[in-house]
Amino acid sequence: MSELVVEARALTKRYGGEAVVDGVDLRLAPGEFCGLLGPNGAGKTTLLRMLIGNTPPSSGTLQVLGLPIPARAKRMRCGVGVVPQEDNLDPDFTVVENLRVYGSYFGLSRAEADQRIPELLDFAELSGKSEAAINTLSGGMRRRLSLVRALINEPRLLFLDEPTTGLDPQARHMIWQRLRALRHRGITLLLTTHYMEEAERLCDRVIVMDHGRILDSDHPGALIRKYIEPQVVEVYGPGIDAWHDTVGAALARRSECVGETMFYYTDDEHPLIEALCASPKLTFIHRPANLEDVFLKLTGRELREA
Repeated sequence: MSELVVEARALTKRYGGEAVVDGVDLRLAPGEFCGLLGPNGAGKTTLLRMLIGNTPPSSGTLQVLGLPIPARAKRMRCGVGVVPQEDNLDPDFTVVENLRVYGSYFGLSRAEADQRIPELLDFAELSGKSEAAINTLSGGMRRRLSLVRALINEPRLLFLDEPTTGLDPQARHMIWQRLRALRHRGITLLLTTHYMEEAERLCDRVIVMDHGRILDSDHPGALIRKYIEPQVVEVYGPGIDAWHDTVGAALARRSECVGETMFYYTDDEHPLIEALCASPKLTFIHRPANLEDVFLKLTGRELREA
């Protein structure tokens, strides 16, 4: 078996006696595309900062790219790329100047950077924007530039912290295409996102984390099958409570009331839909179970403040 790209054992970080990351075991294989999911305050950011070597653990052991962290963090970061949640491109530089300067942080000469930049700009579909000022780029262009900037050092491991937040659907799908291409190149990717559809579409494996601990980890489809019935019917409208008591509750394996909406979970949606078609005052949506259902079941539906 190839050497693990990330191996953490009982990784813990405490602040003032409180464990923000609490005994996490984490392994990433070469070429794996892994999603890290969790509500606000779950410990994802602290875990990422430890993996990158920016935050020392309170206890436990951590190796990234075969190097002990934080002892060899500087060496490790030479083989890692990071796409931050917030754009931190230099507004005083053009597109190509941003890439050159970032490459210099990894010891690349201007000639070496200029050899790599055309391919990176082509990959990001920014070839026509090489001399453009950063403030003239759209949000999607800036995110694509942040992505290829993280590739200037040809990393083996890429950390992506909510890379598509705030993007329109077209820009988001373009980023997805680029991430799939990186996966096919054999780069290991660790993605944090609040978009469950994104993780379900892209990741080989997702990790659900809350209160500093890993709740479960598996392929998205396997987690859906493990925790959620295959069919979901969402129902709302006048008289939903009475309809549920007299009809709906008996037609589903499980149900859950969230605000004014009743969620029915079932193996066979047809009896529910037939009954709902006979109740025109009610509105319903039928859909397959998805990763968001798993996330909410494991972490709860209460609002978490950032």
